[in-house]
Amino acid sequence: MSDPRGLPPRLRKFIGTVALLLLVIIWALAAMALAQGRVTTLPGYAQFFAYVFLGIGWIFPAGWIIRWMMRFDRRPETL
Repeated sequence: MSDPRGLPPRLRKFIGTVALLLLVIIWALAAMALAQGRVTTLPGYAQFFAYVFLGIGWIFPAGWIIRWMMRFDRRPETL
């Protein structure tokens, strides 16, 4: 019998883990490219905010992925 809530938890966590790894790799490569090219030409205050965004901006999409991974994971047999 299929679960009406969507993917099984193990599959959802596997997909989420792969998505998190891809997010971190792609974000790091994009941040390095931007930091070496365009950010260095900005004024000091703008560089600060750009580096803050490039450094911690990946947390928001990662939080969405983690929230999706944990959805419907409170089964009665695990409480």
